[in-house]
Amino acid sequence: MLKLSRMTDYAVVALSALWRAAPQQKTAAQLAAETGLPEPSLAKILKTLARAGIVSSRRGVQGGYFLVRETGRSLSAKMIIEAMEGPIALTACIETPVKTECAIAACCPVQGRWSAVNAALCDVLDRVMLADMCTADITEITERRAAHG
Repeated sequence: MLKLSRMTDYAVVALSALWRAAPQQKTAAQLAAETGLPEPSLAKILKTLARAGIVSSRRGVQGGYFLVRETGRSLSAKMIIEAMEGPIALTACIETPVKTECAIAACCPVQGRWSAVNAALCDVLDRVMLADMCTADITEITERRAAHG
């Protein structure tokens, strides 16, 4: 089954709460209270997203996390997934040298063919923005963006 991790799912929920709160910032405790997500998991997620440059934080009494300004409108589902899980690769031969990782590389009839499928998936995920996920019908948006390139 192709499935995102629970932490990636939580990251989207946390980012949507930060997107709605912008330009205000939120602490991990505030986000946990608003979203129902476990605070320890949120703290870990927010640190990962900060390392990826998606969120930033301020320390102190008035501190908290906030979306980095440039990512507010241009943060794609692909960027979030890659920040949380690493590069998107449907099969091992997409991300690693086939000869070292795949026992059937010498006789595989689909060797190298998964790359096109992986690229198509990445293209769709790159067209879905966090702002879209928070405000609109995703199907309509992805179809419109696909039609207009």
